[in-house]
Amino acid sequence: MVEFTTQAVRKPYSKLFSAFFSGLLLTTVGLYLGQYVPDAVRFPLWFLELGMIFMMMFVRKRKAVGYSLMYGFMFISGVTLYSAVNHYTQLLGGPLVLKAFAVTTVSFGAIAVYAMLSKRDFSFLGGFLFVGLIALVLLQLSSVFFPVSSMTAQIYSGIGILIFVGYTLFDFSRLTVHGFTDQDIPMIVVSIYLDFINLFLYILQFIGIGSKN
Repeated sequence: MVEFTTQAVRKPYSKLFSAFFSGLLLTTVGLYLGQYVPDAVRFPLWFLELGMIFMMMFVRKRKAVGYSLMYGFMFISGVTLYSAVNHYTQLLGGPLVLKAFAVTTVSFGAIAVYAMLSKRDFSFLGGFLFVGLIALVLLQLSSVFFPVSSMTAQIYSGIGILIFVGYTLFDFSRLTVHGFTDQDIPMIVVSIYLDFINLFLYILQFIGIGSKN
């Protein structure tokens, strides 16, 4: 979801996926530790996450700093993610949350593989996805002040799923078509991580709203 640009044709996928999966391990650790973090601390951590993303944009060519920020971001993200996962675990039950995670993982992996193997350029989706994302965020913010029906909320969730499916296709397409360098990896990992996590959260939200109907 985060914009990244490269002019190189290299594609060090092994380093990219090693960083991605090791980062996911840190997210898992953060998710576990999140149960011990007070709710009052969680809110400032969300702002810290945003700040770390902006910092990464400025220091992206400094490899050591970029990796430190990347791993720190993914760990803190796990901590803040705990409240959402815990909410849906209580609402839906652990097995259904795990099924939603499995669906997310399979879908994300299938889209990534398709984008890399097809080598099609889906960069034209960027503008549409960005506008759709902004519209979705504004609609969901307005729903705080103007409550909507459960059906409307589920439609919002479905649109969110489509947007992050699109972002996954968009991001992996750009990697395949334009290539990337070692210095780009931390920012790319954060980008595809956000695609994955937001897809997971919108799938959970879609299922959660459906369970109330």
